[in-house]
Amino acid sequence: MRNVIIITLSSILVAFAYNFLLIPHEILSGGLSGIAIMLGIITPLNTGVLNLLLNLPLLILGVMKLGKRFISYTILSVAVLSVSLYIIPIYKATQEPILASLFGGVIVGVAMGLIFRAAGSSGGFDIIAMLLSRKRDFPLGTLIAAMNGIVVAASGFVFSWDAALLTLVSIYATGKVVDTIHTSHIKLTLMIITNKGEEVKQQLLEKLHRGVTIIDAKGAYSGEGRQVLITVITRYQLADVKSTIKETDPKSFVNILQTTEVMGMFDRGTSK
Repeated sequence: MRNVIIITLSSILVAFAYNFLLIPHEILSGGLSGIAIMLGIITPLNTGVLNLLLNLPLLILGVMKLGKRFISYTILSVAVLSVSLYIIPIYKATQEPILASLFGGVIVGVAMGLIFRAAGSSGGFDIIAMLLSRKRDFPLGTLIAAMNGIVVAASGFVFSWDAALLTLVSIYATGKVVDTIHTSHIKLTLMIITNKGEEVKQQLLEKLHRGVTIIDAKGAYSGEGRQVLITVITRYQLADVKSTIKETDPKSFVNILQTTEVMGMFDRGTSK
C-alpha cells in the first residue's frame, strides 16, 4: 500500500510539472511522455489521452516479459499520470522558459526517482530500456538518454532549436535528480543467510535473470545448519528482491553490498 500511495502521488506531481511548467513553454520531457506532450501541442488531442495510447503497446509487452509487480506498478503510474494530465488545467506558472525547464525537470526527476524506489516506472522508454538491459548489460540511464536524443531532435524540428535546448536542460535535470534518488545501473551483491535456501533460491531464479550461488553454513551460536545464497543484481531490482525475500523467509539475514565491477556471466538464469 505504501508503494501504491507513493506511485500515485508521484505520478500526480509529474502531471503538475508538465501542465504548469513544461507544456506552456513548449518544452518536452523525456520518453514517450515527451512525444505525447509534442503531439498534444500540435494536435487537438489531450496529452493525457496520447500518453495512455502511446504506452499501451509497451504495457502489453511488459505484461508478457517483465515481472508482475513491476508492470502492475507501471500500469498504475501511467494510468494516474494520463488521468491527471487530462484533469489538471494547463497554467503558465512562470514567464521564464529557463526556470520552467530547470524546475520542471527537477520536479519530474524527484517524482520519477520515488516511483523507481517504489519498484515501478513511468512507462515508455523505461520499459524498452528494461527489456534491452536484460539482453545486454548496459546501464539503463545510458539507454534512456540515447532514446531521449530522439525527443530533443524532434523538438528542434517541430518547434524551435531554443525549445530543443530547453528540452535538453529539462531532461538533463531530470536524469541528475533520478540518479541522486535512484541509481539503477549500480550493481549490488546480496548475501542471504536463510533456513529456507531452496525456497528462496527458487523464487530468485523465477524472478531474476541472475546466477545464484548456494553455500552450506552453520550458525556459530546455535549450531544450526543454514544456507548462504550469493547473487548480484542491479539497483533497479532491489525493491522487488527485498519483497520476495521477506515473503519467502521473513527471518532471513541479508547483507547488501555495492559492487564495483562484475566479470564473467552477469545475466544467468540457472544456479551455479
